[in-house]
Amino acid sequence: MIHLTVLTSLLVLAFFIVLAYGLVKISSTLESIGGTPVSYLAKLRLGLRAIEKETSPLAPQVTKINAGLMQIAGGLASVDRHLVGTIEAVTKQGI
Repeated sequence: MIHLTVLTSLLVLAFFIVLAYGLVKISSTLESIGGTPVSYLAKLRLGLRAIEKETSPLAPQVTKINAGLMQIAGGLASVDRHLVGTIEAVTKQGI
C-alpha cells in the first residue's frame, strides 16, 4: 500500500514537472512573438495603425462615390428601357 502511495506521488510530481516545463516553453514562445516593443506582434500593430490612419479619409469619399454610382445606375436603367423599346420597335417593323 505504501508503495502505491509513493508511486502515485512520484507520478503526480513528474506530471507537474512536465506541465511546468511545457508552460515555460509556451510562455517564452509567446514572449518572443508579442511580449516586447520590437516583437513581430508589436510591429504588426504599428503597421495596422498606420494603415488605419492613412485610409481614414477614404470613408467620406466612398460615400460620395456610392451616391454618384447610384445615380449612374438609375441613368443606365433608363437607357436600358429605351434600348429595349427601340429593339421591340425595330423587330415589329421587320427590319
